[in-house]
Amino acid sequence: MSETAIVKKLSDLIPPHIMDVSVLREGQILVQVSKDHLRNVIASLKDEGFTHLVGITALQTENGFELLYHLSKAGTLLTVRINLPLDDDVAPTITDIIPGALLYEREAHDLFGIKFEGHPDLKPFILPDDWPKDVYPQRKSRIMENEHSTK
Repeated sequence: MSETAIVKKLSDLIPPHIMDVSVLREGQILVQVSKDHLRNVIASLKDEGFTHLVGITALQTENGFELLYHLSKAGTLLTVRINLPLDDDVAPTITDIIPGALLYEREAHDLFGIKFEGHPDLKPFILPDDWPKDVYPQRKSRIMENEHSTK
């Protein structure tokens, strides 16, 4: 199925949940949704054959956090993006829809402190057991603190 056909199908399938859909390049589609509609969109995409979760990327922007859910099907990479404000770093889990999200969500929690509501076990995944509680190494405020303390 072409990117244009996938975009049309997505627009017809889940219109109130999608904020924006764009084809970035051949074989790559970006879908912007609100966090409130993430689970519905992921479930619909799974029903459409996007069953392979390639990964979840977390990053901090100037205004908050972005979570990028990378799903693939037959050579097409579809990325679902949600934004979280800095003061509301909670996203719904998708582990019950796509069990492979379990470790990716734990990683985002470890490194950025993003909480996944409904996640079965957010215990540390990457960080050592003696890592300080509520210290997230990829948060920009933490990185800036370290830069200032070394000067």
